[in-house]
Amino acid sequence: MSEEILLAVEDLTVSYRLGRSEVRAVDEVAFELRRGEVLALVGESGSGKSTIAHAILGLLHGAAGIDGGAIRFEGLDLATASDRVLETIRGRRIGFVPQDPTVSLNPVKRVGEQVAEALRNHRVSNRAQALRRAVELLDEAGIPDAALRARQYPHQFSGGMRQRALIAAALACRPALIVADEPTSALDVIVQKQILDALAGQIAEHRTSVLLVTHDLGVAAERADRVIVLRAGRIVEQGPAAQLFREPREPYTRALLEAAPSTSVRWVRAVAPETVRRQEPLPPALIEASGLSKRYRLGRTRVIDALTDIDLTVRRGRTVAVVGESGSGKTTLSRVVAGWVAPSAGEIRFDGRPLQEWRRERAKDLRRRVQYVYQNPYTSLDPRYTVGRILAEPLEAFRIGDRADRGDRVVALLEAVLLSPALVERRPAELSGGQRQRVAIARALAAEPELLLLDEPVSALDVSVQAQILHLLRELQAERGLTYLFVTHDLAVAGEIADEVVVMRAGQVVEKGALAQIFDAPASEYTRRLLAAIPDPARSRSARPPFEELHHEERKVPSP
Repeated sequence: MSEEILLAVEDLTVSYRLGRSEVRAVDEVAFELRRGEVLALVGESGSGKSTIAHAILGLLHGAAGIDGGAIRFEGLDLATASDRVLETIRGRRIGFVPQDPTVSLNPVKRVGEQVAEALRNHRVSNRAQALRRAVELLDEAGIPDAALRARQYPHQFSGGMRQRALIAAALACRPALIVADEPTSALDVIVQKQILDALAGQIAEHRTSVLLVTHDLGVAAERADRVIVLRAGRIVEQGPAAQLFREPREPYTRALLEAAPSTSVRWVRAVAPETVRRQEPLPPALIEASGLSKRYRLGRTRVIDALTDIDLTVRRGRTVAVVGESGSGKTTLSRVVAGWVAPSAGEIRFDGRPLQEWRRERAKDLRRRVQYVYQNPYTSLDPRYTVGRILAEPLEAFRIGDRADRGDRVVALLEAVLLSPALVERRPAELSGGQRQRVAIARALAAEPELLLLDEPVSALDVSVQAQILHLLRELQAERGLTYLFVTHDLAVAGEIADEVVVMRAGQVVEKGALAQIFDAPASEYTRRLLAAIPDPARSRSARPPFEELHHEERKVPSP
């Protein structure tokens, strides 16, 4: 292998055994990754992206096996290497950023200890040195008050902060290769830019290579030297990023690009001219919040103001998108509106009555009328239940229908979210991410609610499934008159679904207004920064020097 080739995947084939059947997830995939290069794997859910990444790391699911091919890393075939050999490489020579920070961090260990783990396991540092380095890594990853946060547990971190901690852990030993499986899917665009800039710094300083698995075509376009497009386990198209996104040859690649949310194209949510809107009577308010504040204690002496003096109105049949960075208070606001978290100050009125009255006198009716769709479809469904039981549970809890017709109602719910009734006997593990999120939406609809609180409902999904879910939500709203409070860190996604946008930062509202106002004439510098930071495939479609020119000077440096 040439010293410039760090990783060579040769005709890799991986299959999953499901009972007596076998599913081929990766089919004779071959590519090379050079030192200091960023190679992005893109494609829909189920295309084989993560399976390739896990095969390289020796972390395939127990039901999966490598049927053929080789994975040569620094001359060693990882496909045939023993577990002991792989353990010496993982963390030290190959860093891994997993997709799901919720299940990837140990809930009973402090975050700093987990970031320091690779340094101690590979005997790079002693315990005291490793913990000091962990604080530095957390700070470099953009976590404020890193010394304090290093002593906290994962549940005390937001989703974005947990992802940053995982990235810090992957960089701890300065590996030659970083395998990043959707490393920024839980991050807002500003922190995403910081993280990707940090990775770029590693590449420049240490000639680190990155295998980037992502469903975000904007990230791939702006950050990768080369891109491989996968579908059903096979390579559809590959080439330099600028060329591939500027002139995609394959219809499948063009379809992915068309599905990607982008601020460079007009949003699909039609916004009537202001002169017309003034003549239309505004719908009545379903949610009215005034002076909302929420304060949390951090340790014995410190407090965090998660919300400060928030005013919010959500009108019937409309969608209000709440947008901001990780830690801006978006999710806290949605939980306070749902009645799950009591505000420290202020008042919320639901359908004209104070929320306290609903919680005290008609709590069950409030739970039925206000439903929540969580961010992560992988953890929001009980893995022990079948889809049928998951959907029947709220029907039973709210006594909707009788036992005889609940089966028909379950089928109707599946059809409402465009899923086959044949899925009724399956469990969540047997569904794709997009199918799981549709089941989660169907479960919320089962209670026949008026308000859906949607907390990052598409951030974990690839662009084509994301587009399908957003289209589904718009259709359901039109058919059922639903009202949405839509939490997202992605302004481009907000542009696909919102009527109004509320921009938050550090627990405060920076600005709010109609979608056209926020996108076309943002009043706040912070909003302009959010818009400018959104990765966009269209912005990257200009010619740039090929990889050979970009890295010509680096190649004069001997390989580490």
